[in-house]
Amino acid sequence: MTMTRVLIAVKTYPTLSEKYDELVCTAGFLEDGTWIRIYPIPFRKLSYDSRYRKWQWIEMDLTKNKSDFRKESFRPVNIDNDIKIVGEIGTKNGWAKRKSIVLKNVRYNMAELIEEAKNPEIGTSLAVFKPQMIVDFVWEECEREWNKQKLETVYANQSQQSLFDIEETKRIFKIAKKLPYEFSYKFISEDGKQRKLMVEDWELGMLYWNCLEAAHGNEQIACEKVKEKYFSEWCNKKDLYFFLGTTKKFHNLGTNPFIIIGTFYPPKDQQLALAFSV
Repeated sequence: MTMTRVLIAVKTYPTLSEKYDELVCTAGFLEDGTWIRIYPIPFRKLSYDSRYRKWQWIEMDLTKNKSDFRKESFRPVNIDNDIKIVGEIGTKNGWAKRKSIVLKNVRYNMAELIEEAKNPEIGTSLAVFKPQMIVDFVWEECEREWNKQKLETVYANQSQQSLFDIEETKRIFKIAKKLPYEFSYKFISEDGKQRKLMVEDWELGMLYWNCLEAAHGNEQIACEKVKEKYFSEWCNKKDLYFFLGTTKKFHNLGTNPFIIIGTFYPPKDQQLALAFSV
């Protein structure tokens, strides 16, 4: 068994899977700063000790995911008992340790990045991206419920498993609620073109549900609270980067195959300088 050491930087909001019930796309960095995608992972069905957080180092036995042509895509050899959490990187000194790994290869030109993704000899599908200007943060209403057919298949699978399998990782669990809105950043990159990319970060999804509860079910207020953090706060007080990833379905088809799968928001340099001067 060859263990691969990965710094977890991305966990997307859960999606339904007829085969695995529910999946979370995980991505992170190897020790040399290169990207790796770990998929599929039925994250919420893992044993408690294996449920890693962002910015933890994990060790797993990984192999190339042959069903995914994207070069960064790997899958666990044995998902049930193969994940070991071996460390964590905090935010001391303005996120210095995180920045030393994450910012080794920052991209600034969206047009160049899209061209690389579509070039079969390069095929970039993960990147750290720095927008030149954040224009806005918006939301649009979408389907409020999961696909009925998929959901029925998932529940049928769970009922079948409960009869024959009592392992902790196979027990019936509550499917994550579907987000009723799609949240997106509008931004301008080095190529001068304004674009809009959807954010599929787990962190954003959980923030929405927490804000909705605090707003006593008022969705407009909840969405405005999400924008307050992702736009008003981060754009003014943080040095904001996007973690970009392509979707397998649209990698070779879409005009822009990338979505925002996570964010990186260390304090701005002036904040750091002020902190050290106190």
